[in-house]
Amino acid sequence: MPSAEDDPAYEVFIDSLMYLPPEEVELVREAYRFSEAAHRGQMRQSGEPYITHPLAVAGEIAEWQMDVEGVIAALLHDVMEDTPVSKSTIAERFGKPVADLVDGLSKLDKLEFQSAEEAQAENFRKMLMAMARDLRVVLIKLADRHHNLQTMAAMRPEKRRRIARETLEIYAPIANRLGLNKLYHELQDLSFELIFPMRARVLARALKAARGNRREVLSRILDGINRRLHDAGIDARTFGREKSLYSIYRKMLEKRLSFSQVLDVYGFRVLVADQTTCYVALGVLHGLYKPVPGKFKDYIAIPKPNGYQSLHTTLIGPHGTPFELQIRTEAMDNLAQEGIASHWLYKDSEHFGAELQQKTSTWFHSLLDLQSASDESGDFLEHVKVDLFPHEIYVFTPKGKIIALPRGATVVDLAYAVHSDIGNHCVAANINFQPMPLVTELTNGDRVEIVTAADAHPSLAWLNTVKTGRARSKIRHYLKSVQHDESTLLGEKMLDQELRALGVAASELPVSSWKNVLRDSGNKLIKEVYTDIGLGFRLAGVVARRLLAREDASQAKAPASLVIRGSEGMAVQFAPCCQPIPGDPIVGSIWKGKGLVIHTHDCPAIRKMRSAKPTKWIDVEWEPEPGKLFSVRLRLTVQNTVGALGRIATEISGSGTNIVHVNMDEKHPGLYTTINFTVQVAGRTALARLMRSLRRLPEVVRIAREQGQAT
Repeated sequence: MPSAEDDPAYEVFIDSLMYLPPEEVELVREAYRFSEAAHRGQMRQSGEPYITHPLAVAGEIAEWQMDVEGVIAALLHDVMEDTPVSKSTIAERFGKPVADLVDGLSKLDKLEFQSAEEAQAENFRKMLMAMARDLRVVLIKLADRHHNLQTMAAMRPEKRRRIARETLEIYAPIANRLGLNKLYHELQDLSFELIFPMRARVLARALKAARGNRREVLSRILDGINRRLHDAGIDARTFGREKSLYSIYRKMLEKRLSFSQVLDVYGFRVLVADQTTCYVALGVLHGLYKPVPGKFKDYIAIPKPNGYQSLHTTLIGPHGTPFELQIRTEAMDNLAQEGIASHWLYKDSEHFGAELQQKTSTWFHSLLDLQSASDESGDFLEHVKVDLFPHEIYVFTPKGKIIALPRGATVVDLAYAVHSDIGNHCVAANINFQPMPLVTELTNGDRVEIVTAADAHPSLAWLNTVKTGRARSKIRHYLKSVQHDESTLLGEKMLDQELRALGVAASELPVSSWKNVLRDSGNKLIKEVYTDIGLGFRLAGVVARRLLAREDASQAKAPASLVIRGSEGMAVQFAPCCQPIPGDPIVGSIWKGKGLVIHTHDCPAIRKMRSAKPTKWIDVEWEPEPGKLFSVRLRLTVQNTVGALGRIATEISGSGTNIVHVNMDEKHPGLYTTINFTVQVAGRTALARLMRSLRRLPEVVRIAREQGQAT
């Protein structure tokens, strides 16, 4: 039987390691033999010996001239997952750094998860945490995914599509984030061909045909560029390039274009000696072909977050054919193609890629920050996905610092990008010296000063407007913390109410009673029991009887109503269906994870639930003085006259009431129209006073408080 080392692919791989010293190449040979022995007898679904896969991955890593530990880890990346080999064995044979790399690449198959989605999220979380500690983890993982996509013909179609979609959502954007432009486009195109094989074939044929049809025009453009640069005394390398299949497909999809309408399928790249010559060449070529207004981007002055630098412009060529032109230096081009991997490829250049490494390190640390603020793997994966599709804009702080944000980002996103405390306490912003609200979307070049207040806090509504994973994660973390604290206070109040109904004050309970409850519940602290009650995970009545060692409530009086002020925060929620306000007879129900939800006694939405599960409901009453303003919906039928809306709005504002929302029924115009107001009042008395004043207006025919599901 021939040795695995006789494989021609193995010899090609060893030849690619000539950048390593001989003793390190021998270590790689040993790692190959170890991996081949561990995987012996295992076959890929294509029928090839399994060792062909780690060999291909290591070969791709060697193209980046990664160090010996990275190459060995690539050869061993599946042994912990697919064979009995342990991390300690790898550490003993090849050192702890290699073992840590392999561990970071191994999936968590031995743990039990509630769903495939949770398993995927936790695997990704583990990989990113390992990646933040050692960049080589993600480079090996990307090479692994790249080879898997190339060899999926034998897999079931649904599995191919699932892996390809995961690649488009996660791995391709990571390659882009790390500046691995060539790999990024290859991962996208391979995934596109696996998800939509027919579309990919049709588009490839159309692209090939277009290449033939436009060959003469493209040749004329390239010749013209070369001549003009030569006449200007600029030494440059120029070449044409096609856009990737997937980028063309995505443009057709997003802009609803046919292939024939996508005119800038081809582009040209000009490589010059230095940064100054880039701008000189730009001016020369703008004199040759007319630029398209608004299509110039200077990524040299303001590089992308992944370190990418280039000048981009769109020009109108012969016969009105638009084409994209990229102008950059050779070093910028190397960085654009290989990204962070250029750290190994071009390590002889002291400063090459230093800015990219700094940006990458910053991003990795932001991942660690997201991880610490995300309680669940699914949340973490969602937050990271948000940050992997940036489509950046660049804004300036008052001190001139440039901050990259995703398109559509708001003032709140910027505030959290600067610092968590600024995000948690922001109230407004001065954008280009003009005061603007927090929901304002930022645009390229905005100068933004964040305004903060010590007593300001994040709002649940912010989650509907923010675009960055960091902002979303920090807001959720803060709200969960606040809800936790407020639920603890509510739970303590509810347990005290139940104990009083049983004739005991909480302060009179012996320590032994609490010890029994804590032992049975699994909680370590009394505070945790209160929190569970407030969040609806435990019933206050059951805990009270257990504290008194009573199994039934025969000795209990009817508990007094739970008194609320309305300013308890997130632990008490007011149902949007009936919008209860102080003065309304109310009832409450505890929902797991939500806390106490308050409805009016006569709310139609809960009628069936109250009769089906009466024990789930508790009587609640208001404190005499409300703690805040409450939203109420009013429905007015008014005469359809000029100025009616203005007069009604003036009357509402004049009574000291705030208008939150207003809309008119324009579907059935005629003598009368309907206007819906959402206003904020202190309670039922204030609402009655407002409704009386509105009834006095001659335009108002009918007025009623809206009960029913909010829209």
